[in-house]
Amino acid sequence: MSKKAVTPRSSAHAMNSEHGMSRNPSDGSPEERLASAPREYVHPDGWVHALWTFPQNLAIAFLRAYRRIVSPLYGDVCRYFPTCSAYGLEAVALHGLVRGTGLTVRRLLRCHPWATGGVDPVPAGRRKFAPGREPKILLLNHPPEAENTMPHQPRG
Repeated sequence: MSKKAVTPRSSAHAMNSEHGMSRNPSDGSPEERLASAPREYVHPDGWVHALWTFPQNLAIAFLRAYRRIVSPLYGDVCRYFPTCSAYGLEAVALHGLVRGTGLTVRRLLRCHPWATGGVDPVPAGRRKFAPGREPKILLLNHPPEAENTMPHQPRG
């Protein structure tokens, strides 16, 4: 098993553009975008697409139930960002049921008491979302970088 380098948080946030996410300041505040974001479910275009996306939406419903019921019982113990359940939710939303489940299982196998942890983003998927139509999990896992509130002061 090869060791995977952990991406620094700033690099992970810079990857937002790979997920089709717009960071244009005119798109509204992060809170407004999060409040107006659609849920994680895949919205089908017709009945054939609804049949095709049903298993994926079922997995998303399971992961959301896990995040609401089981995750709070453990508390804040995860060594990775995003947490394994958030990673799974994003992986299934971006890559579909089969590949998303595979990515989630790989992540769960990396998550153990001796893991160093850190930022471990979901690989970029082929699915692109229109600006303002990103699933909430993408907005939660990839918050916009903070404005330059503390300018860098060189020493010396």
